[in-house]
Amino acid sequence: MQHFLDLTVGDAAADHQRRRGSFDSYRRMVSAPAPVGLTDAEADFLSRRDSFYVASVTDDGWPYVQHRGGPAGFLNVLDRSHVAWADRTGNRQYITAGNVDGDDRVAIIAMDYPNRTRLKLLGHARFDPDPDPGSLEQLGIDGRVEGLVTVEVVAFDWNCPKYITPRYTAEEVQAATEPLRARIAELEARLKAEGPTDR
Repeated sequence: MQHFLDLTVGDAAADHQRRRGSFDSYRRMVSAPAPVGLTDAEADFLSRRDSFYVASVTDDGWPYVQHRGGPAGFLNVLDRSHVAWADRTGNRQYITAGNVDGDDRVAIIAMDYPNRTRLKLLGHARFDPDPDPGSLEQLGIDGRVEGLVTVEVVAFDWNCPKYITPRYTAEEVQAATEPLRARIAELEARLKAEGPTDR
C-alpha cells in the first residue's frame, strides 16, 4: 500500500503546509514504511460500521459523495486490501456506479461517532451489476441488490478526533440507559409493594 499523504498532498497543499509550518512533520510521517495492508484494527473497525460515506469523481471532475448504510457488518472486509458491499435499491440514479465506470478512484470515510474515531480509505472501485449468487451468499448478502461494489484499498489513514461530535444510534442509547431504566422499575416496584405512607 501507499502512504495516504503521498496520494492526497499535492504541490499546492504542500505549499500551504510550508507556509503554515506543518510540512516537515507530515514529511516525517510519509518517510516511515508504508503499511502493508489493512490490519486487524482496521478490519474490526470497518466490520462494525453501519454506515460510511463514499466519494467518486464525475466525468467533468466534480466530486460526488454518497452515504451508504445498513446493518453493522454490511461492509465486508475481504482481505488485507479489499472491501465490498451490496449496492441496494435506492433512488436509481446510479451516479457512483457510473462514475467508477469512468474513473475507478474512490475515497471512503467511516465514522464511529460515539468514540470520535474516523478511518479514511482510498482505493479503486469496481461495480458489478450481476454478482455471482454464490459470492453474495458467502458474504452473507441476501435480498434484492443492484450490484456488488468491490474496492481495492491502496491507502488508509486514521484521522484525529478533534471536532467529531459524539452521536448515538437509538440502539446505543437504549443499551446505555438500560441499567437506569431497570433501576427505576425496581424502585417503582418497591414503592408499590410498600404502599402509601403517612406523612
